[in-house]
This record gives sequence, structure tokens and C-alpha cells, in this order.
Amino acid sequence: MSHEGLKGLLIGAPRSGSGKTTVTLGLLAALARRGVAVRAAKSGPDYIDPAFHAAATGRPGLNLDSWAMPPDLVGHLVAEAGEDGDLLVVEGAMGLFDGVPAAPGRTGAGADIAARLGLPVLLVLDVSGQSQTAAAVARGFATHDPAVRIGGVLLNRVGSERHIRLVRDAMAPLGLPVVGAIPRDATLALPERHLGLVQAGEHPDLDARLDALAAMAERHLDLDAILTLATPLPLKNTPPRGLLPPPGQRIALARDAAFSFVYAHALAHWRRAGAEILPFSPLADEAPDPSADVCWLPGGYPELHGGALAGANAFKAGLARFAQTRPVHGECGGYMVLGEGLVDADGSRHAMAGLLALETSFAKRKMNLGYREARLLSDTPIGPAGSQVRGHEFHYATVLARGADDPLADLKDSQGASLGASGSRRGRVTGAFFHAIAAVG
Repeated sequence: MSHEGLKGLLIGAPRSGSGKTTVTLGLLAALARRGVAVRAAKSGPDYIDPAFHAAATGRPGLNLDSWAMPPDLVGHLVAEAGEDGDLLVVEGAMGLFDGVPAAPGRTGAGADIAARLGLPVLLVLDVSGQSQTAAAVARGFATHDPAVRIGGVLLNRVGSERHIRLVRDAMAPLGLPVVGAIPRDATLALPERHLGLVQAGEHPDLDARLDALAAMAERHLDLDAILTLATPLPLKNTPPRGLLPPPGQRIALARDAAFSFVYAHALAHWRRAGAEILPFSPLADEAPDPSADVCWLPGGYPELHGGALAGANAFKAGLARFAQTRPVHGECGGYMVLGEGLVDADGSRHAMAGLLALETSFAKRKMNLGYREARLLSDTPIGPAGSQVRGHEFHYATVLARGADDPLADLKDSQGASLGASGSRRGRVTGAFFHAIAAVG
């Protein structure tokens, strides 16, 4: 595609498990191999899919979230994506219209992003166990919300040529183009783990998997028809509200298999604002750079690396020295590592950094999931005291003890119901299970 401005489409489905991620990755990989400058985004809070998107496209992943981000921030991030992309493919979450009860356009649903940006929806229908009924489902989606336009339909898990023909014939009166049909093929599935999918960086054969998905897309999708569906995006790169300022000029950032959950829009903004990112690996027993102004421990999977982190004495000693004079903040997994100890799924306790009194356990898993609005109770690397920040929680840890540390924030859920005080702070060290996405704008 020649650079004529950014075009886009959104991949949605009636529910989770319809095959959106497989379809998205196949499409991204096939288009990237064609030489299309394709950017990908995930609707909603998710760290896993954007890492796969980045691997498939060779360009940074992105999140667009209609609940957590002020509307003009969504537009700003899309305009930035247009600086090095010709096509934006947004992958929805759950079902297309699934969100939280909130103001129209701010529910977190993929449909909000489609309506706000005028993106046509490529509807992925899992047609296993049905044929002509698929047309009734498509008709419902096409008429449900006048602000959301279904551009085309992609059939997933088809059983035979006859199956495809029955569905296509039933779709014909709707005027919705069927732009692909993917046969049932379990080998294309990506392995799952307790938190969404296994991380992109943990696939030794990721390139081979992406090649296989690209070949699947080339064989079963009408790529030219899909490119034709994409419509130009209205790009207005006005200075947005909501971007979280860099927590320091020089930011020591933990980055390895245990600490990988960082939002691309946050890092990009920190860099654009002139901050320098200084990555280090706790798993390699590296300490934060002593020249940094602040240390940030993101979320990830520390519970899978408890023994290595417990034995990382140079990391723990360097972190303790750092925390004597400068702020240290941990999000979710990073918060747990700042605590006294972490019990893994096998019941083994591993000594953590001991900078907060937190004790956590995965021996009895309990899912904590949802949007959160935090009012900060003190000055922190996320923002100043009294400021309000939107984000989310998604973890399976049980808190065994919080100790006498002061709380970090008062939390509300997506509908404004109080969840009480949360997180911990002691001296210059702060942490919470809350992942910050944007300031309230």
C-alpha cells in the first residue's frame, strides 16, 4: 500500500473463543509479508496479544481502551500509529458489544472503538455446529447499533466446501461480503496458560508459528477484499489529556520473562517526553542502574521464576540501596516482588525483596479481574497525591498479609463502587496490583 494516510478495520466476534486472535495474527503476518506497513492494536486492557501483534508486524503493539482512556487519547494514539503505518488492524476483546455498564462510548467494548474511529468490523463467526443460522447472527450484528458498521464476514472452523456454500448462500441477501473461510485445524491454536496466552517471547518457534498462520491466511482469506474493506481514519493529533507523565528523567525498568507487562503507549510517551529508559533484568541478577531517578517493576509472571528471583542477591541488594534515596514502584507482579515473600503454585515460599510487608500466594488461586479507578493517597511514580488514574487488575494471587504499610490508593470499580484502600507504600517504595493506563481526563 502506498502511504495515502492510515486506513483501518476492527476484527470482532460474537464471543471469546471464536478465533479472533488466530485470524488477527494470520492476517497481520500475511500482510506484513506482502510489504504492507501494518500496525495492530488491541481493544481493552491486555499485555499478551499486543506482544504477538508486534512479532507479526515488526512494529510496536498498541492498546486502545474506551473506558480507561479519554476519547481524545484514543484518537491521538491512532494518529501516532499513522506516522509509520498504512493500515491499522484492531483486535476486539470478548464479544464485539461486551463492555461494562458506563456512559455510551466509554464501556470498554470493541464496538466503542469501531464507532469512535469509524472502523468497519470484520466479523469472525465460528460456524461449527451451524450453517444457515450464521446469517441470522450476522444480521443481528449488522442491525444492532447504527454507529457500528459490519464490513464483512469471515467464517471460522468450517467443515467442508458444502458447509461454506450453505453459509455463503444464506449470507448473500444481507449484502455482507464473506471474505474468507477457515477450516477446523487445531494445530493453529496457541497454547494457553493461567493468564491468557503464553507470552510471545516464550515461543521458541514463534516465527514458524507466524509463518504457518500467514500461510493459512493466504490460503483461506481474501486478502485483497479485506484490504478493500479498510476505510480511511480521521487523524487529528491534538495534545491529549490522560497520558501519564514519565516518573523520572532516567527510568530503571525491569524487563525480562518475569517483568514484561508494560503498555506501549506509556513507554512511547515517556520517551517522547524526553525520558531515558534503562532496562535491567532481575532474572539475570542485575540491579537497577544507580544513575536512574526512579525504578519501575512492571507486572509479569514472577510466580514462575520464584526461585531465580529469591536467589538474585545482587538484584535485591541493589534495589534496597536504590530505594533508600529514590522512588521504586511495582505493578502487580512487580508489587509482589517488592513484598516479603511469594508462595508459588506448588506451595513453595520464595523470599522476595522485603521492601514492603506484602505476602502473596498462588497455592490457592483466586481470579481478580476488572477495571479500576484509583485515587492516589500520596505522591507516587504514577502521579501526585489526590490524582485519579484509570487502569485494571488481572491476577490470580491471594494476599496472605499486607503488614502495617500505608495503602497506596482508594479504588473504585468500573461503575464507581468503592473497593476500599489498596496497595502499599513504605518510605519511597510503592506498589499495587493496579495497572495504570491513563489519568482521568
